[in-house]
Amino acid sequence: MEQHLLQKSPIVRTASSLPVEDRYRVLIESITEYAVYLLDENGIVISWNPGAQKSMGYTADEIIGQHFSVFYRPTNRAAGSPEIALKTAVTEGRFEAEGWRVRKDGTEFWTHVVIDPVRSTDGAVVGFAKITRDLTERRSAEQALRSSEEQFRILVQSVTDYAIYMLDPKGFVSSWNLGAERIKGYKTDEILGEHFSRFYPEADRKAGAPEESLAIAAKEGRFEREAWRVRKDGTTFLAHVIIDAIRNDDGELIGFAKITRDVTERSKAQQALERTREQLFQAQKLEAIGQLTGGVAHDFNNLLMVIQSSLSMIRKRVSDDSKLVSLLDNASQAAARGATLTQRMLAFARRQDLDQQMVSIPDLVRGMTEMLERAIGPATAIITQFPLSLPDVVTDPNQLESVLLNLAVNARDAMPSGGSFVISARAEELDVFNDHKLNAGRYVRFSVKDEGLGMDAATLSRATEPFFTTKGVGKGTGLGLAMAQGFAEQSGGRLMIDSQPGAGTTVEIWIPAAMSSRLADDTPAPQTIVPGTNRQPLTILAVDDDALVLMNTVAMLEDLGHSVSQASSGLRALEVLRREPKLDLLITDHAMPGMTGVELIDLVRAERPHLPVILATGYAELPSGTQTNATRLAKPFFDDDLEKAMDLALRR
Repeated sequence: MEQHLLQKSPIVRTASSLPVEDRYRVLIESITEYAVYLLDENGIVISWNPGAQKSMGYTADEIIGQHFSVFYRPTNRAAGSPEIALKTAVTEGRFEAEGWRVRKDGTEFWTHVVIDPVRSTDGAVVGFAKITRDLTERRSAEQALRSSEEQFRILVQSVTDYAIYMLDPKGFVSSWNLGAERIKGYKTDEILGEHFSRFYPEADRKAGAPEESLAIAAKEGRFEREAWRVRKDGTTFLAHVIIDAIRNDDGELIGFAKITRDVTERSKAQQALERTREQLFQAQKLEAIGQLTGGVAHDFNNLLMVIQSSLSMIRKRVSDDSKLVSLLDNASQAAARGATLTQRMLAFARRQDLDQQMVSIPDLVRGMTEMLERAIGPATAIITQFPLSLPDVVTDPNQLESVLLNLAVNARDAMPSGGSFVISARAEELDVFNDHKLNAGRYVRFSVKDEGLGMDAATLSRATEPFFTTKGVGKGTGLGLAMAQGFAEQSGGRLMIDSQPGAGTTVEIWIPAAMSSRLADDTPAPQTIVPGTNRQPLTILAVDDDALVLMNTVAMLEDLGHSVSQASSGLRALEVLRREPKLDLLITDHAMPGMTGVELIDLVRAERPHLPVILATGYAELPSGTQTNATRLAKPFFDDDLEKAMDLALRR
């Protein structure tokens, strides 16, 4: 039975049961990814494994007995590369290289080749063991990677608007592109190996800003901020900075990628845009207030005129009751303050009626000294500083006096414990590129400087806003500086304020200088008008669409002893004119429906070219360039103002 089983069972032999030589043969025959074969001492192929057939394309029958140089390119064979490989293996004990080889079908592939000499027991070379591996795919991948890396390197180096560079984990610069050189000023050999903290301002370095940025990038993966940085030459620029942490496949931090862009010009452009928007907002606000002020000023002035002129006429007729007189005086002062408030609003809105003329600022200030001293009290000293030679300015002297008085009161209020303020002026010449947003030309800088409490930045930014005041309720309208600003700009200049908390305030008004000096001494002086010198009764036509104003105007004229006809519109005024051939004077309002005062005057001139005319207007409401050749009378007006205008109109 046992003999039968032995005969029928297959014979199974394991690798360990094989002879040593057979074991190696089985091993070699099992390798398919490597060409493993033997050469004799002359380079003739004497063995061939499946890996060699797979790589080279030859079967064992086709290649055994041929010289291994068949695998080389013709140019390599001609150069003796096969012989050199064998010689190197003999002399150095090993030959290893990578290079192109040729398959049976003529295609080429990239190989890694190792040739070891095979020696006999006596040391003689009896052949060579050759191992070849096809690395074409790996080489293609490496070339693709190198190509990609080169493209990225070229890309990064070509970027000039961004500084793109690498830092090691401790923040030392390890790469540098052209953009970094352009923006920061360092060449590659100057900055490699240097710590990136040198780009930070000294204060930021001391505060640990560089280390903080790397710590945030390492922790969160990214750091981004805009801040000031320093170039090689010491100049600063506003930078937009991004720092990204770089980690290897194991998550280990190996460095940082840093991108910096110079955004200084962008920031300046943004600031300029914000300033433009703010200027537009201020212009729109100014226009809105101007329209509101202009809309109510006419009616408000009419009401004030009615009130104050009525009070003035009542004052002339009352008895010597001191209490009643005091009440009337109080009411008159309140009406006058209302008129001043309206004028300040018109000044802010650039709609006041300026009587511009050449003015000597030193003379104007000297003429106001007594009034200023009364206004500010004995605790405040006035100091004036004027050069010996100062050009005249072109402005409205009355409005300038009002501005100076207001600034003096502000200075007094800013120095509750007393002190001094300086009134000064000096000439300045501006070119077209000046920073003050003024036209080129010569200006006089008229300034008032106090030693008061000063203003912080928030208060200073609102100082010229209408109705903004830091004074207590009832102690200020908030229109003083707003009026001064409006007056300065309407005069062709500008208001500037410099103030620091605890360091006082300086207010400057830039006013255009006169193109020439004042009239020469031999020029006839203007004729002085003395109210009431012309007392003969006149026949006067008064025109106004406001019944209350018309009634008071007529009452004032009659109180002065004149005969008055009245009309409530331009058309009715023409009817009266044509009925009354002996009119001596026409007094007309301007803002009337249907026909304005200017239009009425033009028609009257056509019929009676020599008739004296007075045009009454509440503010600068006349169209630009209007020429009426009529005497102007500003509303609200009272009996003295009316008499002056009448005398001037009759003398023209």
